[in-house]
Amino acid sequence: MSQQLLHYLPIAALMAFIVWRRVSRSFGQQRIKRKSMIFRIVMFSIIGALLALSGFHKLALLEGLVGGVLIGAVIGTVGLRLTRFETDPVKGDCYVPNPWIGALLTVLFLGRMAWRFMAMAPAMHAATQNDMSPFAGYTSSPLTMLIVGLIVGYYIVYFTGLLIHHRRFQRGEPAGSTVA
Repeated sequence: MSQQLLHYLPIAALMAFIVWRRVSRSFGQQRIKRKSMIFRIVMFSIIGALLALSGFHKLALLEGLVGGVLIGAVIGTVGLRLTRFETDPVKGDCYVPNPWIGALLTVLFLGRMAWRFMAMAPAMHAATQNDMSPFAGYTSSPLTMLIVGLIVGYYIVYFTGLLIHHRRFQRGEPAGSTVA
């Protein structure tokens, strides 16, 4: 294994940890953490804006990203309708996300990243031999940008909706009740 690829192992480990956390948050009862959700909304907005700026050099990338964000926003709205809000005596205010939507988005994202990685493996190998970045062309696919936009749009809409619905839940529902 080349020395340059060894530098990417910590990044791969971090990505695996992030994916594991995301998958674990797609199932079962989750505590509502307002500050954490606001932070995620801001981070996904920044990521989406940076990707949009980088997509200006190739219009197809921007189109893929915008299309993904729009589809993700629709899926986020559906996800909100399928989310239940509950009050747990130990955890406090919680929500139960629809596991199918979270699983679908995770499978789409991981499947596309794996496919793209396999398709680019020869170019990555050649880049490491020429002292270039092996991931230089990784985001040059409109389909990849569509999937990333899907994730960005979904989570911005979903977390924003969770915060709005949680505020309504706090105002209108007595403790211990469940809202579908």
